[in-house]
Amino acid sequence: MKVPLLDLKPHLAPLRKEILEAVTRVVDSTCYILGDEVEGLEAEIARYCGTMSGIGVSSGTDALLVSLMALGIGQGDQVLTTPYTFFATMGSILRVGARPVFADIDPQDYNIDPVAMEEILEQDRRQGRKIRAIMVVHLFGQCARMDRIMELARTYDLPVIEDAAQAIGAEFPEVENGRTTWYRAGSMGICGCFSFFPSKNLGGIGDGGMVVTGDPGFEELLRCLRNHGAKPKYHHRLTGGNFRLDPIQAAVLRVKLPRLETWHSRRRENRERYNRLFADAGLLDDPVVTPQAVYEQADGADSHNYHIFNQYVIRVPRRDELRAYLQDAGIGCEVYYPVCLHRQPCLPAGRYRDLSCPVAEKAARETLALPIYPELSEAQQAYVVEKIQTFYASR
Repeated sequence: MKVPLLDLKPHLAPLRKEILEAVTRVVDSTCYILGDEVEGLEAEIARYCGTMSGIGVSSGTDALLVSLMALGIGQGDQVLTTPYTFFATMGSILRVGARPVFADIDPQDYNIDPVAMEEILEQDRRQGRKIRAIMVVHLFGQCARMDRIMELARTYDLPVIEDAAQAIGAEFPEVENGRTTWYRAGSMGICGCFSFFPSKNLGGIGDGGMVVTGDPGFEELLRCLRNHGAKPKYHHRLTGGNFRLDPIQAAVLRVKLPRLETWHSRRRENRERYNRLFADAGLLDDPVVTPQAVYEQADGADSHNYHIFNQYVIRVPRRDELRAYLQDAGIGCEVYYPVCLHRQPCLPAGRYRDLSCPVAEKAARETLALPIYPELSEAQQAYVVEKIQTFYASR
């Protein structure tokens, strides 16, 4: 049996007619830069995320980059972030001339650890305040601990950029005076950055991204910067870039957005089935540690996206051996991420030589993502677990 890590064909098949109609609509309009489709998607994503506005951009990476530019982050500045995520998080910081500062992650959810953050921020304050912003990542489809993170941001007077590339629709429960309020990813910091890369829960048919914000002044800056810093046309008050979202991508995403909640729900169902299958096989917790849905027990979680499972990431011994075994059996799987950011070879030699992030480095050695896309069948999931059981039984 073949089980791909992601199979877009069954995902797109029911939408084929609508998608082709949407693309044709753009072609026939002859409006190929921004326009009604982009504006429509911006309003719909902002409403979905519970924010005032959305600004369509060319990719999730450019969403991060333009957000840093809008904050004026540049040479000599530092940005506090996580060492365990996709390269774009660090890459965008480096591209504006700033330096990433890494806080280790929480072993339960793989997101940045607020305790480690506080230690770094306090040290930075004593040494002269070079950290200018926090870039928090909501990894694998689950929000970081935003109540504590936003408290730190207020204490140290720092803006927070939410890298929510893997977490559109994920929600965070904040409890105040005994009442739980759920906030969507991207709505808690100065802005939230999303990717519409095809593998995301809401993916386009190419690159695309979005920044959402509730700050009118920040929105104006973002709109200006995404279009070469021009306002009005040919009057460039800022040095921006060409970060515009393509209207064809916007049109396709508008077809898909109304189905997003259903796809989130199916991914959670697949997660629950995996957990049952691992338990039935006697693998649960030893040797297979399944993803922790930290907010699953929060008040009202049943009606909220406590986790959208952009990836289903397990922690296992002999990870690389298991990965090769599963691939030989026709099962798609992937390592997110085998090299922590502070160990990437593009960094200046020796800059982070003495930095230790043991939790992130352990995750990089032990984690493996299994297929969890909405159209995954019960038989395919059973086959995945059967092969994992066979691997550990025979070794």
